[in-house]
Amino acid sequence: MDVLRKKNVDDVIHQNDEVPGDADEGHGRLKKNLSAIDLIGFGIGIVIGTGIFTLTGLQAKENAGPAVTISFLIAGAVALLAALCYAELASAVPTAGSSYTYSYTTIGEIFAWIIAWDLILEFALGSAVVARGWSGYVAGVFDLPEKWFAEEGSVVNVGAIAIVILLGWVAMRGIRESAWVTNGLVVIKVLVCVFVIAVGAFYVKTGNLVPFIPESTPTASGSEASGLHAPLWQFLSGIEPATFGITGVFVAAAVVFFAYSGFEAVANLGEETKNPKRDMPLGLLGTLGICTLLYVGVCLVLTGMVHYSDLSEGDAVADVFDQVGLEWAGILIGVAAVAGLTSVILVDLVAMGRIGFALARDGLLPEAFRRIHPTWGTPVLMTGITVVVVALLAGFVPISVLAEMVSIGTLFAFVVVAIAVIVLRRTEPDMNRPFRAPWVPILPIVTVAACLGLMASLKVDTWLRFIVWLVLGLAVYFVYGYKHSRLNQVAEGERS
Repeated sequence: MDVLRKKNVDDVIHQNDEVPGDADEGHGRLKKNLSAIDLIGFGIGIVIGTGIFTLTGLQAKENAGPAVTISFLIAGAVALLAALCYAELASAVPTAGSSYTYSYTTIGEIFAWIIAWDLILEFALGSAVVARGWSGYVAGVFDLPEKWFAEEGSVVNVGAIAIVILLGWVAMRGIRESAWVTNGLVVIKVLVCVFVIAVGAFYVKTGNLVPFIPESTPTASGSEASGLHAPLWQFLSGIEPATFGITGVFVAAAVVFFAYSGFEAVANLGEETKNPKRDMPLGLLGTLGICTLLYVGVCLVLTGMVHYSDLSEGDAVADVFDQVGLEWAGILIGVAAVAGLTSVILVDLVAMGRIGFALARDGLLPEAFRRIHPTWGTPVLMTGITVVVVALLAGFVPISVLAEMVSIGTLFAFVVVAIAVIVLRRTEPDMNRPFRAPWVPILPIVTVAACLGLMASLKVDTWLRFIVWLVLGLAVYFVYGYKHSRLNQVAEGERS
């Protein structure tokens, strides 16, 4: 059993070439419609959302205090390291599937499958979580009945189901239409973030920012930060659990990494980019640069306007403006939050369709999932099934704890991508690389170490859920994927 078989890099690059008869069978190419600006729009669309509107207040209050700004900088720095690795691979191998495809050409099929399974967790469950958050914000802004829109107290979340179905139709309708909707929503929420920073700066009290890193406090046994709820490194080392201090800053960094988790969705759009060699690096690095600046600015203003212990855990950005007497601004920010979360859901659904397309093209999922709609040019069946599954999850399952699972899944994918850069530099030294990550192999090694460090700061029970998910994925691979893999079919053909 050869589970480490690899795809040839040249085969990956040319797998998108037009083949006579493919279009008639619904196996045509994805349309190349996207520019660097569109990629940055998609990137900001998915990165600026849940993190800035919910995680800022929660992590400042529970783990880091005003130093949540440092947590976002740490998470942004790790994401930047990973982005440099992504940029090299995405410009050289512009194809759907991103880290899944990169690992398929470097460390073998079973690891590629694990990464794909990991991406499904990140995008599908992440979009379901965000859809429930979207429903809650809409209920708050428009005073809708909690019975159908709230996180608690309802059997079915109608708002979450409705937004997933609506955006699923946009995702199936076409990448061009998805880009238009996303770019429009991005303009709204970026303007509101700038508004928060510019107006909020006049209400900042320096006393609220002192001490910038609150003193470390031992955690009581049986509390939310002990036992299986403690960070992995504390659990393994036996060190007494604590909140705040330097430890709290890194715990918050691991959690808010969720906020950056979506930028790799940009790499999934390589096949639909007009000039991937130029636009992919611009899209990835431009997304991270703009989003990090907005995160840092908003965090400083929030923790400066009110004491971190008084921040709201649910809608911190809107609430601080209420607390300083600017209720009208709170309503405006609530509307922006709805726009922000809307674009996150849309980009997640678009990315999921491309991952399924890549898996089906390699035989790891049934052939039907790679069919392209003759008019819309999208993997319509895979996207449609994704919409149904996400709508059911968002409507019936309270899945707030899965935010941390999205973080651990994303960090794991980044580890594999960094390793892939080192491996490809050795196995394919002459491959055309329009963008080359600097200081290889030092930079990828630092990337791996930084990602593992953040993963160790996540809770023990998050690690256990992640392991269960991976075991389930391996079962699917050995029952279906291994036998139907195109590489396996080629090998059997050569033997017969």
